[in-house]
Amino acid sequence: MFYRDERLALFIDGSNLYAAAKALGFDIDYKLLRGEFMRRGKLLRAFYYTALIENEEYSPIRPLVDWLDYNGFCMVTKPAKEFIDAMGRRKVKGNMDIELAVDAMEMAPHIDHMVLFSGDGDFRPLVAGIQRQGVRVSVVSTIRSSPPMIADDLRRQADNFIELEELKEVIGRPPRPHQTVHHTPDEETIEE
Repeated sequence: MFYRDERLALFIDGSNLYAAAKALGFDIDYKLLRGEFMRRGKLLRAFYYTALIENEEYSPIRPLVDWLDYNGFCMVTKPAKEFIDAMGRRKVKGNMDIELAVDAMEMAPHIDHMVLFSGDGDFRPLVAGIQRQGVRVSVVSTIRSSPPMIADDLRRQADNFIELEELKEVIGRPPRPHQTVHHTPDEETIEE
């Protein structure tokens, strides 16, 4: 699936990848993930997309965002929007699809292979557009969760589908039961 001399770029939909890994019962070690794809080709960029809740004293995602920013990832963030749903529950929404799509289209002339970490079917037209520019596209998600985390039309469009569970031994972080884990809606797990 990968050639050692091809130029790669990773596009990580943070909340989607977190949800897929959580559904499979593991946390991702981003240092291992970056290292794995550096071995597979010439990694030019690793983009990570997430929305951040502003005006909170402590955001559980902030330590991960800072670590990624200092360790070779191109962080793309924007403020999440908070609202109250019809049932009176506080909800947080932060869609990063447009930012990811624009960056991918801009990078396409400079890469040979795009690796998209998302199962979101909204990315099917983006994948088709990137392919029309002569770039191969691999999609990383899972069909082994219930329900599957990848849209069927996205999986069909991609040149390669990489099952996230098969990467668990390579990029998974061993569980640390003695630490507290915080969860935010649709966001990454941060440990204290």
